[in-house]
Amino acid sequence: MDLRAVPGGIPGYTNHLVITGNLIPRIGYESFQWLDNVTNLILSNNSITEIASHTFSSLTMLRSLDLNDNQLTLIHPEAFMVPGSPLEELNLSNSLFNHNSLIDLITALRWGGLRSLRRLDLSDNSLLLLPPGMFSPLPNLRQLRLDNNSLVAVYNGTFSGVELLEELDLTGNRFTAFSAEGLHELERLDRARLLLGYNPYLCACETEEFANWVNNSKVRVGDPEKLRCASPGQLRHVAVQVLSTKVLHCNQRDGMMVEEVDGLSLQTSYVLLGLVCGFVGMVFCFVVFLNRRGIEKWVVEMRDGCQDMMEGYQYRYEIDSDPRIRQIGTNGKLEQTNKLEAGRQIPNKTSLSQIPADIAI
Repeated sequence: MDLRAVPGGIPGYTNHLVITGNLIPRIGYESFQWLDNVTNLILSNNSITEIASHTFSSLTMLRSLDLNDNQLTLIHPEAFMVPGSPLEELNLSNSLFNHNSLIDLITALRWGGLRSLRRLDLSDNSLLLLPPGMFSPLPNLRQLRLDNNSLVAVYNGTFSGVELLEELDLTGNRFTAFSAEGLHELERLDRARLLLGYNPYLCACETEEFANWVNNSKVRVGDPEKLRCASPGQLRHVAVQVLSTKVLHCNQRDGMMVEEVDGLSLQTSYVLLGLVCGFVGMVFCFVVFLNRRGIEKWVVEMRDGCQDMMEGYQYRYEIDSDPRIRQIGTNGKLEQTNKLEAGRQIPNKTSLSQIPADIAI
């Protein structure tokens, strides 16, 4: 068949409705009116690009909805809203066309009232990351399939709100390792069976912590034999479970790495010191160049002042070192002193040395 829309005239007593392999670009509320007895609806491989608001709201008995192998580019916020929240299984495998579809889906899960949902399939959608709290509107979720995507990390809060999860499938992604934050997040799912196989694990010294976690965690890893190293080449296909310090040669490697890092740090410090000193020197030379006239004037004034001072010292030295000049100076001082003393003396007696002849007594 090559349907362009959901056909009309479907009996109202239908329980299982299967419409696949068509070219139906859009489905909306009008597509499933009067089909309130449908419990299982399969719409796979129909090239559906848009799910309108309240598309399934008339399907009040709907338990399972399969939309895999479509090309969803627009999912309205209330697309999965069904009165009474009867939906228990939602299959969106290989259906999200781009990153905008994921954003629309997150909004639809939040607004859809899917509190009864128990199984969600998001496999084969090329997902790169999962925003924190994405699944928190699904408190009764039991099975979550995220296999065959492109996920590279698990962060704090990625699986918050789904503590009742019984199975989490992360196989076939791009995980090379799990950080301490990621392992802590997975540890919270203590009721879940984790599937972590067929990922390209990088088996380095840091992977030893992951290996210990796989062997000792209270969380059950359901496929430990499928966790194998993809690199380096000498450890390819080695099971992650058997990794240890001896297998990874971490002690010797770490010592060499520490020595190399220390040497590199010392060299870097010298280089930085040289750059700083060179920069300071350049700034100093630039300042001197800008103030060269003022500096020249200051040097000349300083030279003249020093020259005057030295001439004064030289003159005093010549006076002090010449005995003739010193004697003249001393005699002059004595004569001056005698004159001053003679002028200060007052005569005690007065005598007449000669009496004129023409004066009679």
